Amino acid sequence: MPKTNEKKNPQQDPSVKQLIDALNEDLAREYQAIIAYTVYSSVISGAQWMNIAAELKKHAGEELQHALIIADQIDYLGGMPTATPKAVKLSDKPEEMIRFDLDNETETIKNYRQRVKQAEAIGHYALADQLRKIIAQEQEHQHDLATALGIEVPHVFSEGA
Repeated sequence: MPKTNEKKNPQQDPSVKQLIDALNEDLAREYQAIIAYTVYSSVISGAQWMNIAAELKKHAGEELQHALIIADQIDYLGGMPTATPKAVKLSDKPEEMIRFDLDNETETIKNYRQRVKQAEAIGHYALADQLRKIIAQEQEHQHDLATALGIEVPHVFSEGA
Protein backbone atom coordinates (compact mmCIF):
# COMPACT_ATOMS: atom_id res chain seq x y z
CA MET A 1 0.00 0.00 0.00
CA PRO A 2 1.31 3.47 -0.81
CA LYS A 3 1.87 5.87 2.04
CA THR A 4 -0.64 8.70 2.03
CA ASN A 5 1.18 10.94 4.48
CA GLU A 6 4.46 11.30 2.56
CA LYS A 7 5.52 14.89 2.11
CA LYS A 8 5.62 15.95 -1.50
CA ASN A 9 8.73 17.85 -2.43
CA PRO A 10 7.43 21.28 -3.48
CA GLN A 11 10.37 21.60 -5.85
CA GLN A 12 8.76 18.83 -7.93
CA ASP A 13 5.78 21.07 -8.75
CA PRO A 14 6.82 23.32 -11.66
CA SER A 15 4.47 26.13 -10.58
CA VAL A 16 5.97 26.18 -7.07
CA LYS A 17 9.49 26.13 -8.53
CA GLN A 18 8.54 29.03 -10.80
CA LEU A 19 7.12 30.95 -7.81
CA ILE A 20 10.29 30.31 -5.77
CA ASP A 21 12.46 31.56 -8.63
CA ALA A 22 10.31 34.68 -9.02
CA LEU A 23 10.34 35.33 -5.26
CA ASN A 24 14.14 35.09 -5.32
CA GLU A 25 14.16 37.80 -8.01
CA ASP A 26 11.92 39.86 -5.72
CA LEU A 27 14.25 39.19 -2.79
CA ALA A 28 17.25 40.37 -4.83
CA ARG A 29 15.26 43.54 -5.60
CA GLU A 30 14.49 44.04 -1.89
CA TYR A 31 18.22 43.78 -1.12
CA GLN A 32 18.83 46.34 -3.88
CA ALA A 33 16.30 48.68 -2.28
CA ILE A 34 17.86 48.31 1.18
CA ILE A 35 21.29 49.19 -0.20
CA ALA A 36 20.01 52.03 -2.38
CA TYR A 37 17.94 53.63 0.37
CA THR A 38 20.84 53.32 2.81
CA VAL A 39 23.36 54.90 0.45
CA TYR A 40 21.06 57.53 -1.01
CA SER A 41 19.82 58.68 2.40
CA SER A 42 23.41 59.20 3.48
CA VAL A 43 24.66 61.08 0.44
CA ILE A 44 21.67 63.21 -0.56
CA SER A 45 22.42 66.79 0.39
CA GLY A 46 20.73 70.12 0.14
CA ALA A 47 18.00 71.68 2.23
CA GLN A 48 15.21 70.59 -0.12
CA TRP A 49 16.26 66.93 0.27
CA MET A 50 16.61 66.63 4.05
CA ASN A 51 13.04 65.44 4.61
CA ILE A 52 13.28 62.84 1.86
CA ALA A 53 16.65 61.64 3.21
CA ALA A 54 14.97 60.88 6.55
CA GLU A 55 12.13 59.14 4.69
CA LEU A 56 14.62 57.01 2.73
CA LYS A 57 16.15 55.77 5.99
CA LYS A 58 12.67 54.70 7.10
CA HIS A 59 12.11 53.00 3.74
CA ALA A 60 15.36 51.04 4.16
CA GLY A 61 14.05 49.48 7.38
CA GLU A 62 10.72 48.63 5.76
CA GLU A 63 12.48 47.01 2.80
CA LEU A 64 14.47 44.87 5.25
CA GLN A 65 11.19 43.65 6.74
CA HIS A 66 9.97 42.80 3.24
CA ALA A 67 13.18 40.87 2.55
CA LEU A 68 12.75 38.86 5.76
CA ILE A 69 9.15 37.99 4.84
CA ILE A 70 10.09 36.97 1.29
CA ALA A 71 13.08 34.90 2.47
CA ASP A 72 10.85 33.08 4.99
CA GLN A 73 8.29 32.35 2.27
CA ILE A 74 10.96 31.01 -0.10
CA ASP A 75 12.15 28.70 2.66
CA TYR A 76 8.57 27.64 3.46
CA LEU A 77 8.04 26.73 -0.19
CA GLY A 78 11.16 24.55 -0.10
CA GLY A 79 13.60 26.92 -1.80
CA MET A 80 16.85 28.58 -0.80
CA PRO A 81 16.71 32.38 -0.48
CA THR A 82 19.21 34.20 -2.67
CA ALA A 83 22.01 36.19 -1.08
CA THR A 84 22.72 38.37 -4.12
CA PRO A 85 21.19 41.84 -4.61
CA LYS A 86 20.34 43.36 -7.95
CA ALA A 87 22.76 46.12 -8.97
CA VAL A 88 22.30 49.54 -7.37
CA LYS A 89 22.53 52.59 -9.63
CA LEU A 90 24.55 55.49 -8.23
CA SER A 91 24.56 59.18 -9.06
CA ASP A 92 25.79 62.39 -7.53
CA LYS A 93 22.47 64.07 -8.38
CA PRO A 94 19.70 63.72 -5.78
CA GLU A 95 16.95 63.85 -8.43
CA GLU A 96 18.50 60.90 -10.27
CA MET A 97 18.81 58.84 -7.10
CA ILE A 98 15.17 59.50 -6.21
CA ARG A 99 14.16 58.61 -9.80
CA PHE A 100 16.13 55.34 -9.57
CA ASP A 101 14.22 54.51 -6.37
CA LEU A 102 10.89 55.42 -7.93
CA ASP A 103 11.56 53.24 -10.98
CA ASN A 104 12.58 50.34 -8.73
CA GLU A 105 9.47 50.70 -6.56
CA THR A 106 7.25 50.76 -9.64
CA GLU A 107 8.90 47.58 -10.97
CA THR A 108 8.61 45.96 -7.55
CA ILE A 109 4.89 46.70 -7.32
CA LYS A 110 4.29 45.25 -10.79
CA ASN A 111 6.23 42.10 -9.89
CA TYR A 112 4.47 41.62 -6.56
CA ARG A 113 1.09 41.99 -8.25
CA GLN A 114 2.10 39.14 -10.55
CA ARG A 115 3.37 37.14 -7.56
CA VAL A 116 -0.04 37.47 -5.86
CA LYS A 117 -1.64 35.89 -8.92
CA GLN A 118 0.94 33.09 -8.95
CA ALA A 119 0.50 32.38 -5.23
CA GLU A 120 -3.28 32.26 -5.50
CA ALA A 121 -3.14 30.05 -8.60
CA ILE A 122 -1.43 27.34 -6.57
CA GLY A 123 -3.48 27.88 -3.42
CA HIS A 124 -0.96 29.83 -1.31
CA TYR A 125 -3.47 32.40 -0.07
CA ALA A 126 -1.48 33.37 3.03
CA LEU A 127 1.50 34.27 0.84
CA ALA A 128 -0.81 36.30 -1.41
CA ASP A 129 -2.09 38.20 1.64
CA GLN A 130 1.44 38.94 2.85
CA LEU A 131 2.38 40.16 -0.61
CA ARG A 132 -0.62 42.49 -0.68
CA LYS A 133 0.57 44.07 2.59
CA ILE A 134 4.03 44.55 1.08
CA ILE A 135 2.46 46.08 -2.05
CA ALA A 136 0.62 48.60 0.13
CA GLN A 137 3.91 49.73 1.70
CA GLU A 138 5.68 49.79 -1.66
CA GLN A 139 2.89 52.03 -2.98
CA GLU A 140 3.47 54.40 -0.05
CA HIS A 141 7.17 54.47 -0.97
CA GLN A 142 6.27 55.13 -4.60
CA HIS A 143 3.99 57.99 -3.56
CA ASP A 144 6.66 59.52 -1.28
CA LEU A 145 9.26 59.41 -4.06
CA ALA A 146 6.96 60.81 -6.75
CA THR A 147 5.94 63.61 -4.38
CA ALA A 148 9.60 64.42 -3.67
CA LEU A 149 10.19 64.69 -7.42
CA GLY A 150 7.02 66.74 -7.91
CA ILE A 151 5.59 64.28 -10.45
CA GLU A 152 2.55 62.03 -10.78
CA VAL A 153 2.72 58.59 -9.19
CA PRO A 154 3.34 56.01 -11.94
CA HIS A 155 0.28 53.86 -12.61
CA VAL A 156 0.52 50.08 -12.14
CA PHE A 157 -3.16 49.23 -11.80
CA SER A 158 -3.31 47.23 -15.02
CA GLU A 159 -1.42 44.48 -13.23
CA GLY A 160 -4.29 43.59 -10.88
CA ALA A 161 -3.98 42.23 -7.32
